[in-house]
Amino acid sequence: MRFDELRALLDRHAQPTGTTAIEGLHIAKVEHSGPPSVEMSGTVLAVLAQGAKRLAVGDQVHEYQPGDYLVTSIDLPVTGTFVGATPEAPALGFALVLDPSAIADLLLDVRPGDLSRVHHKVTPAVAVGTLTSELLDAAIRLIRLLDHPGDRAALAPLIKREILWRLVTGQHGTAVRQLGLAESGLHHIAGAVRWIRDHYDEPFRVADLARMSGMSPSAFYRNFHIATAQSPIRFQKLIRLQRARLLLLSDGRDITAVAHRVGYDSPSQFSREYRRMYGISPSATPPTAQIP
Repeated sequence: MRFDELRALLDRHAQPTGTTAIEGLHIAKVEHSGPPSVEMSGTVLAVLAQGAKRLAVGDQVHEYQPGDYLVTSIDLPVTGTFVGATPEAPALGFALVLDPSAIADLLLDVRPGDLSRVHHKVTPAVAVGTLTSELLDAAIRLIRLLDHPGDRAALAPLIKREILWRLVTGQHGTAVRQLGLAESGLHHIAGAVRWIRDHYDEPFRVADLARMSGMSPSAFYRNFHIATAQSPIRFQKLIRLQRARLLLLSDGRDITAVAHRVGYDSPSQFSREYRRMYGISPSATPPTAQIP
């Protein structure tokens, strides 16, 4: 595969912000492998041209490298780290945001019989597949447009559509297709995920989320775990601890106040779970430190 050209393109266009002149296209250049950090996955296609990245999602660990691609179909908290990155051999990769409305538009070209197979089947929201030459070729042509600004407006939408087509008809097409299907099982689980993220400091009953998602409690619990590799309660805990870390890093307010702000009744329980997740106590989190 043509990784030499992809590496050269990514190295030339990498910026500290990670952004590019093409909407939804982000480029990463990482010269040091740091400790794992908690981040939100977004809904993206991610490809590495050099190096490797390891992601922990719930109770599952995914690793991808050149020759693989990663897709995420729900915006989840993940723990990620680049493996073996050095200034001499930095990790180089790109991510392309997957737009549900663009996928929905593309699916109009798929026969109804093909769509019916994926309406209700819930699949893991994070998956690693084998990169095909067709998908890599389309990605390279998209990134080349960074060198040809006069062509971007006309060609970038067409190449993005081609990339989506390669994904929806590829190895993990079921998960990608469900991003564009309003009645898919994954779409309903994504709605529950958004509710927990927006109300992370509030208690909830699984039965209420199941009803909101149009599923029985047992089916909801099973499908939530399939999609996110964790239970709804554990997912809420991760969101709470992530928000707590942001509060502590940004202004260092007192630990009891942070614990209550993110929904913990017991500051001691908060401290135990925070230490278990981040390896340090809340009091050892330095304010104004760099937020991962």
